[in-house]
Amino acid sequence: MEAGKKRLATLVGCNYAHTRHELSGCINDVHAMRDVLVSRFGFAPDDVVLLTDAPGSVVLPTGANIRGALAAMIGRAELGDVLFFHYSGHGTLIPPVRPHHGWHKPDEAIVPCDFNLITDVDFRQLVDRVPRGASFTIVSDSCHSGGLIDKEKEQIGPSTIAAGSSAAVRKARAMPFESVLSHLASLSGIDSLHVGDHLVELFGAEASARFSNGGKHPMPVSLGHDDGILLSGCQANETSADMSPFEAGGKAYGAFTNAVQVVLFEKEGAVSNKELVMGVRKVLREQGLSQHPCLYCSDENADAPFLWPPPHHQQLRACM
Repeated sequence: MEAGKKRLATLVGCNYAHTRHELSGCINDVHAMRDVLVSRFGFAPDDVVLLTDAPGSVVLPTGANIRGALAAMIGRAELGDVLFFHYSGHGTLIPPVRPHHGWHKPDEAIVPCDFNLITDVDFRQLVDRVPRGASFTIVSDSCHSGGLIDKEKEQIGPSTIAAGSSAAVRKARAMPFESVLSHLASLSGIDSLHVGDHLVELFGAEASARFSNGGKHPMPVSLGHDDGILLSGCQANETSADMSPFEAGGKAYGAFTNAVQVVLFEKEGAVSNKELVMGVRKVLREQGLSQHPCLYCSDENADAPFLWPPPHHQQLRACM
């Protein structure tokens, strides 16, 4: 493939089988998304990395393995490349337990199978490493996923006015923070209310960068460019639905992931990131679900086609 034209993906599905946090549709989600990437968006099968906790998986979706796969993907990226990360699994909100250190709002995080949390700060750092002129799209079908890229601009989110919807009872892809803390404390043996203490004790340098400086929130950085794009399954204060086999006609799936596929199936040709998220909101509303998917990215990327090369990469190439 021509340099600068690569399409690379990392897909993660965590079902947490045989635990009290078990979900049903996350692994199905990533297999379905892989098919969409290959058939519609031209991803080569060998460039789509799957990490799941299915029985017999050789490489599990631990925090370290997910970070490693994303780092390797970004390390291959060049001008004009399209990078994609899909996550289906539990999400959680980390409360501001140390507000005197400048940490005043909850931090969004995903929950890998080993509970080594990956936070919005980690995703911010990953986005900042993407080469100028490449794009990095994140689709997170997890609870509290709005704002999963720290300091990313809201395009469609809590401030967006949307028609009301009736709530449907489904299993939420949310793991209460208290459950995360209790599990980690049982493993670390440390008597502390600060999740970072347990993560650092258990995972050392592989723990989230959010906790690498004694619990102080990393200082904001000045971004020279920002080609991070987040499509979240819900707002930061909401949950994302995991549809059970009984509700889904025999096959479990994430409501958000399924709605993304529905919109893409109904629309031929390019679909902008903004059009996709608004279409997904409509599908979920018609299904009686109360979650509100969000879009976080630059103004330029809001109108850019979903999973197509960045609109400005040709201009950058011409200047080289």
